[in-house]
Amino acid sequence: MPHDPTRPDAARFLQESFADLVAEHGVPGASIAVLVGDQVITAAAGTTSLATGVEVDTETVFQIGSITKVWTTTLVMQLVDEGLLDLDRPVRDHLPELVIGDRAAGEVITTRQLLSHTAGFEGDIFTDTGRGEDAVERYVATLSDLPQLFAPGETFSYNNTGFVVLGRLVEVLRGQPYDQVLLDRIARPLGLASVSPSPYEAILRRAATGHMPGADGAPEAAPTWALARSNAPAGSMLAMTAGDLLGFVRMHLNQGTAPDGTQVLSAAAVEAMRERQVDLPLLAGMGDAWGLGWELFDTPQDAVVAHDGGTIGQAAFLRVVPEQGLAVALLTNGGEVFGLFNATVARLLEELGGVRLPDRPTPPVVPGKVDVGRFLGRYADTIYDIEVTEDGTGRLVLDRTPKDVIAEIGEQPMRFSLVHLDGDSFIAAEPVRGIHVVFAFIGETDGKAKYVHYGRVVARAD
Repeated sequence: MPHDPTRPDAARFLQESFADLVAEHGVPGASIAVLVGDQVITAAAGTTSLATGVEVDTETVFQIGSITKVWTTTLVMQLVDEGLLDLDRPVRDHLPELVIGDRAAGEVITTRQLLSHTAGFEGDIFTDTGRGEDAVERYVATLSDLPQLFAPGETFSYNNTGFVVLGRLVEVLRGQPYDQVLLDRIARPLGLASVSPSPYEAILRRAATGHMPGADGAPEAAPTWALARSNAPAGSMLAMTAGDLLGFVRMHLNQGTAPDGTQVLSAAAVEAMRERQVDLPLLAGMGDAWGLGWELFDTPQDAVVAHDGGTIGQAAFLRVVPEQGLAVALLTNGGEVFGLFNATVARLLEELGGVRLPDRPTPPVVPGKVDVGRFLGRYADTIYDIEVTEDGTGRLVLDRTPKDVIAEIGEQPMRFSLVHLDGDSFIAAEPVRGIHVVFAFIGETDGKAKYVHYGRVVARAD
């Protein structure tokens, strides 16, 4: 759809309101960019760090977290374009070094399954293998005991580990470290000067620091800037300006073409990334389905492709309406980021494009009564221990205890009082940072739910 000049004035809204909205939601600093047709509008407000007081401007780089996965997918699809990779052949055809706990599953997992989060192995492994160029290679070598949660292709479970494997696949087929391929194959052809694949590049620019809730709940500067380099292809450290993030999006909206006419990605690959691969259960803050790299939202108006990202105290949001050439990127470094998202990204999509994003689930006024016995018990993965009990009134209580790297970066144990939402899905009665978390209980073994699903599948451990 061509740009309509009668659309509301996004530049005026951001100029007049963005700084106030950032302050209202207790966000230390934020940057936003809006792509409307051929026009990019940017705004920034707040501070890069409460510890230093340096102001955020539109050239400040923030970490984009897991939005990196769309960049990794783009690198993989370039390999497909060149005939170097078949999405439906086993990954081990090109990556024989990949050995996981379930040897039979490891032999058949495909690149398509990794890109759509359906490979089935546990996905939150954050082993730090050092800061050298071999960090990703060394990480993949540690996966020999990686648990397989479900058969490849069976369902969706968000998977960071799978994208590190994809990053290693890119390294092997390109013969270069992941960081270098990303710069050479995407950032430089698109003229995106702020793209910083590691702290070594980000420190040369005005860079935002993440903030975590302190003892009194107020944001405090995080003690660490980035996660381990080993997880870079999944989103542990890539940083850039909001404007450059939309420079990447513009290439996708222009059928893979850079501003100078360079074909960075084929039009067929661009379309393939947006094609529905797997439907998701009812979850909080996630799309209706997943494509290749992209999260997909169904709206009564136009389709929305998206991705969000979070690192240590930084959160990034990206929403794109391909049919309208409309996109919004919001980068933040702490505070009530979901409230700021609603006041800016969601509002701009509705006002500029008439696209209303689905509301996040909220507890029903009168929750249904169900027998909760089959959901009770202990569930566990590498980053959380989850205990589900009943409070004596028929209401589920879910205690989630962080461990490993999640505990190390400061996440605290949480208790969720759950009420019935729909089917085998339950929702937290109280919001956490503006979201009522949804837990879906799926599968069955011996009359008990086999998994609890909150975006990741966590297997029963009792």
